[in-house]
Amino acid sequence: MIGEQRKLKYRVNWREAREAILSERFKGPKLRFDPDIKTKAASDFSKRVKEGEYEYGRKTVEIFSGFLDPSSEVLEIGPGPGTVTVPLAKRVKKITAVDLSLRNIAHLEENLREESCDNVEVIHTNWLRTDDEALKGRYDLVFCSHFLWMIPDLEEHLKKMENASRRYCAIVQPAGRGDVVKEVYTRITGREYGGEFEPDGDYFAYVILREWGRLLNVTHFSFTNTMTVEEKVRSTASFVGRFVEVDEDVAERIRESVLPHADENGTFVETNNVVVMWWEVA
Repeated sequence: MIGEQRKLKYRVNWREAREAILSERFKGPKLRFDPDIKTKAASDFSKRVKEGEYEYGRKTVEIFSGFLDPSSEVLEIGPGPGTVTVPLAKRVKKITAVDLSLRNIAHLEENLREESCDNVEVIHTNWLRTDDEALKGRYDLVFCSHFLWMIPDLEEHLKKMENASRRYCAIVQPAGRGDVVKEVYTRITGREYGGEFEPDGDYFAYVILREWGRLLNVTHFSFTNTMTVEEKVRSTASFVGRFVEVDEDVAERIRESVLPHADENGTFVETNNVVVMWWEVA
C-alpha cells in the first residue's frame, strides 16, 4: 500500500551525489587475474554466512521480531545466499524471495535445504520488472538487505516496496568501509580514499522517505566477518577493480597488503556495522 507523499517547496538534492556514485559502481569490476572470480565470490559469501552461523541475519531477525509474528508473510528482495532468509524463515509463516542472480539462487536453495526451511518460495526475476498490481498489499513485511546500490532509481524501488506491503517495509544496509580496503585502494590507485565505494545507501533512502512524510525507526548492530587471505584478496580486488584493472601483478600487490592483517592462522577477521530502518506503510 503506497501512502501519501508530502508536497514540499524545497527538497534535498540527493540525486546528484547518488548518480555520481552510481556512475562509478555500475562500470563493473575489471578482474583479469581470475576468470572464475564471480563464481568464487558467490561461494565465498555463502561460506562466510554459514560459518558465521547467520549472525547478520539472526541480529536482523531479532529486530524484525518486534513487529512480526509466526503468521507473517514476507517479501525479500535480493536474498543472496540466504543471509537473512534462513533465520527469518524459522520465525514467520512464509517468505517469497526474489533474486535475479542464478548463482545466488543456487546457494540460497542449498542453504534452505540444509536448514530444513520449506516455507520459502524462490523466484528468479528482476524485482524492478515485477507486476505491481499482482503484488499490491500482499505482504506483512517487504524488505531488502545490502541491495540499495543495485538499484538505479531508488524512488521507484521504495514505491514498489510500499506497494507490495500491507504493514511494514524495512531496509538493512552495511555501514562504512573497512580500513584494510581503504588502505589497499590508496596503495593500488595512488589516490586517497574519498568514499568512492561506501556501502552506506541508507541515508539516501532516509532522506527520500522523510520527505515523503514517513516516520522511520532506525537502529544498528555489528557482526563479525571471517575470511581466508585468498577470500579477502578476491573481496578486495572486486572493490579495487572498479577503479583500476586487476591483473596478476595487481592481485599480488593486494595480497601483500592484506597478508599482514591476517592472524597466526592465516585468517582475516573484521567487525562490520549494519544499519536497519523500518517504517509502517499503512
